[in-house]
Amino acid sequence: MELNLADVHEAIADAFPDRPCLIWRGRTWTWAETTDRTRRFANLLLEHGLTRRGDLADCAQWESPHAHVALYATNGNAYLEAMIGAFKAGAVGVNINYRYVAEELAYVLNDSGAAAVLYQGSFAATLAEALPLLEHEPLLIRVDDGTPDSLLPGALDYEEALARSSSARPDVEWRPDDLYILYTGGTTGYPKGVLWRQADFLVAALGITGPGGTEIAALDELVEIARRRHLRALPAPPFMHGAAHWNALSCWIGGGAVVIQDDTDRLDAADVLDTCERHGVTSILIVGDAFARPIVDELRRRPRELSLRHLLTGGAILSPAVQAELLELLPDLKIVDVLGSSETGRQAVATASGSEPDGAGRFKPASTAVVLDEDRSGLVPRGDQTVGWLGQGGRVPRGYLGDPTKTAATFPEVAGRRWAIAGDRARWRPDGTIELLGRESVTINTGGEKVFAEEVEQALKAHPGVFDVLVAARPSERWGQEVVAVVAPRPDHHVDLESLRQVAGEHLARYKLPRAVVLVDAVKRSPSGKPDYAWARSVASEAG
Repeated sequence: MELNLADVHEAIADAFPDRPCLIWRGRTWTWAETTDRTRRFANLLLEHGLTRRGDLADCAQWESPHAHVALYATNGNAYLEAMIGAFKAGAVGVNINYRYVAEELAYVLNDSGAAAVLYQGSFAATLAEALPLLEHEPLLIRVDDGTPDSLLPGALDYEEALARSSSARPDVEWRPDDLYILYTGGTTGYPKGVLWRQADFLVAALGITGPGGTEIAALDELVEIARRRHLRALPAPPFMHGAAHWNALSCWIGGGAVVIQDDTDRLDAADVLDTCERHGVTSILIVGDAFARPIVDELRRRPRELSLRHLLTGGAILSPAVQAELLELLPDLKIVDVLGSSETGRQAVATASGSEPDGAGRFKPASTAVVLDEDRSGLVPRGDQTVGWLGQGGRVPRGYLGDPTKTAATFPEVAGRRWAIAGDRARWRPDGTIELLGRESVTINTGGEKVFAEEVEQALKAHPGVFDVLVAARPSERWGQEVVAVVAPRPDHHVDLESLRQVAGEHLARYKLPRAVVLVDAVKRSPSGKPDYAWARSVASEAG
């Protein structure tokens, strides 16, 4: 038996109806209340004919049989309710980056063929600009956040629509073949919708396994595991990025409560830590040093009585220096650095606890993780330290929505099996771990040598004066490209090229060291903490 998200959510709610399910801004929704609201949203979609249109077996790998519901909102109860509610309607939610301008928003709404848009009131003006650019007229559902005049013509109010909708279990057969869709911008190109079968997504991305890593094949087994667990998870990044709502879904599948910080527009370390303390949060998700450094600084400013047992990070590596500071301040904490991507799910982990931080960029691989050779025609044997492509086998996505060419490139068949290759460069280490080197798209070619930007960034973060840093290329008459460090220094610290090269030179060959440094007030990153390398390249070039 394979599982799906709608059945899992209903089974957990049936077993633990009075447990807290969602906590935000002073309000707690129980599992029974959340189930009622997700059913009402599902029935609302069904009233408008938004459901499954056919069978997945009849679709090509890049096609979807579902109606798509765009989720255009910041973190809050409505985002997760609508995501689960869409699954219960036989539809599927599509994550939307709320930083988009109208043209970018219209592109994703058209590319996904969104039949409905759940939008937050504060984004009404941008959505209104995008609507005339659409090839279709979607159902509009407004989440009221107090923004004046945000109910666009023809739009429904979310709470009013739920109140009028039925709370009965939706008349839909939920299937393991139902899709989960995640739009990812990657590092280059237009956003792409990754298509996962829910049964594959639950195992490969959410890590839903039983004792010894065996796959869970029955709802009763999942419920019994949840019965013994008491989780409270706070995903600090925006739900519009996969890592955050994956963390929320994982918590729910474990029967836990998802806790959301009050300020969802930006990272406020004090607010995040206060929320953790107030609600007894046991697990927090962050994105690398960009989130961890402000949290460390806030803990030094004012320690808290925290219940945190786990800190998870994904999307950016947590440097050893910051790991050490976290473990010093929270000695009972276990740090779990998760390696993966939208196209691969979880591929490997690195853990740290006690007094010794783990080496950044070195991960214990899952049994399905591999390194493929340069031309992707075969596998690099374990023990061979040749640089190759990090790949994932087993349960992998079907493809990219509407794009057979990119589907074939990212999910090729090699050695008789289908693999997911997201674009990360890696190599085996002698101890059997995988060393992540970074994305090929941000690799610098200097004098014929390849330099991985993320590898240099990790070495530079050992400098005590570096608060944040990105490494980018700029043109060089002598070398073709040269390495430039774009650094946001810590207050009251001096940072210069010579000291950066000295610190990084303890870990890297000389050709990898920066030939220039540009000091900035802040390094530009997305709300999820992911680096903006296009900005870094622009800053580096302008400074040259």
